[in-house]
Amino acid sequence: MSISRFDLNEVERKAEVLIEALPYIRKFNRKIVVIKYGGAAMIDEELKENVIKDVTLLKLVGFKPIIVHGGGKDINRWVEKVGKEAEFVNGLRVTDAETMEIAEMVLNKVNKDLVTRVQRLKVKAVGVSGKDGGLLQVKKRLSDGQDIGYVGEITKVRPKVLYDLLEKDFLPIVAPIGLDENFEAYNINADDAACEIARAVKAEKLAYLTDVEGLYRDFNDKSTFISRLTASEAEELLASGTITGGMIPKLTNCTHAINGGVNRVHILDGRVPHSLLMEIFTKEGFGTMVFRDED
Repeated sequence: MSISRFDLNEVERKAEVLIEALPYIRKFNRKIVVIKYGGAAMIDEELKENVIKDVTLLKLVGFKPIIVHGGGKDINRWVEKVGKEAEFVNGLRVTDAETMEIAEMVLNKVNKDLVTRVQRLKVKAVGVSGKDGGLLQVKKRLSDGQDIGYVGEITKVRPKVLYDLLEKDFLPIVAPIGLDENFEAYNINADDAACEIARAVKAEKLAYLTDVEGLYRDFNDKSTFISRLTASEAEELLASGTITGGMIPKLTNCTHAINGGVNRVHILDGRVPHSLLMEIFTKEGFGTMVFRDED
């Protein structure tokens, strides 16, 4: 059976992609990669499947991925179902006892759904929350001095449960719930949880799947897109006041992760299929990468 010129071009293109990925597969073999999974990629079914395929592929080619997921939109939906209205202060959810119960229920449901999706692809996964093994210890988080309920600020990460799972060849999937010193449960911002976990395990990479293409000096001017910058450059941008909105805490987490021992942090558009693979396995990359000054 002969191969047409069109088919041969397609075969060659696919081969080139695999060859380009080879040095990255070799470089990051057995390295820990933390993926913060949230935004639109958790709502759209096709995107959800693509993200899970991407992460399981990383696992199968030798990476050690850890997923940390959010669930804000699902929590909002369930809060509305019980007749409550979602309330936020400075981007943080006001979480009374009833809302905390709803949040934990929803996050556990999301967690087990992700475990199921990974295991459909014949990769072993275990879902945990920050409660398990004392993974995430927290204290009450205030917003500009205001008590906003059961919202936690991470004070300590005990990553042994994650190391044990990775050693046994499981893919850990973490729900951002933690315990304080009195064993009260608190909801944690998933971006913060991913950052602190990446620092604790000295991850090679931390990737944030977001609903934006990456970092802009001026979000309204697409020509100001920043594909790479050092941690110091990121801190200067934050100090300059040119970065606004939800990108401020995300970029702050990026610099905090780098300063805590993470080698690379990536801000990626989770709405684009396979953006995670394109960022990790191609020379051009795809989103914004923050790296250490000395690199």
